[in-house]
Amino acid sequence: MATIEAENLTQLAVVRRLEAAGFRAWPASQTEFDGTWAVRLTAGFPAKRLNSVNPLDRSDHLDIPARVERAAARFKSFGRPFLFRQSPLAPPQLVQHLDDLGWSSFGESIVFSADLAGLDLTDCDPDVVSELTPIGDVHRYIEASLVVHERPAELREGLTEILELIRPPSALFLLEEGARPVAVALAIRDNDLAGVLDVAVSADRRQRGIGRGIVTAALRHTRAMGARTAWLQVEADNAAGLAMYRKLGFVEAYRYVYRAPPA
Repeated sequence: MATIEAENLTQLAVVRRLEAAGFRAWPASQTEFDGTWAVRLTAGFPAKRLNSVNPLDRSDHLDIPARVERAAARFKSFGRPFLFRQSPLAPPQLVQHLDDLGWSSFGESIVFSADLAGLDLTDCDPDVVSELTPIGDVHRYIEASLVVHERPAELREGLTEILELIRPPSALFLLEEGARPVAVALAIRDNDLAGVLDVAVSADRRQRGIGRGIVTAALRHTRAMGARTAWLQVEADNAAGLAMYRKLGFVEAYRYVYRAPPA
């Protein structure tokens, strides 16, 4: 019993560290705290990670109904849908409260991690990615990211704000065919941690090894910069992404879901 409890505490410590790294790697424009509930809001970008309540301590479960109501009012005044992001750090009492109110669960995602020293980062087609290095032009990356992700142009300002708010060292990766962007990835080195985010490949260029190539380039870069542990997250229904990351050597660290109130 004591061994199981110790393992659970160790796992929660890993989750806390990766959650904190994720917040720094993809920062919201505003973060407020109600106890250890991080209320993240971003006016210029609608991503759920940037616009949700994130409980960060399983023992922080006092006054749950009142705190949920306060958060609801904050989201309403900000003009964003009211969401909780439920990770293993969410208090069970809060989870039960949302269940009792009929809140739905959706958007399950998996956070993966890997020992960088143990990854084989040589197995990619050199014709797909050859000597791919970070680019220094942030605006060029932003334009490419909008195109590859098929995001509307009105999100340009919001994406720019996010990238400007990142404090750990970042590296921007872009693969082009001629003048056309076909893949992007963002690498964040946070001390010994390396996060790979914003990964995307143009719809008509998938299943050709491009995704693996650009992720491999990002991981090589962070490993050369001194990172030891890599992490990333992918939606649980993204079969191709899951297969690629597992083949690279990543293993599941934990999962999270979003919770939304009844319509």
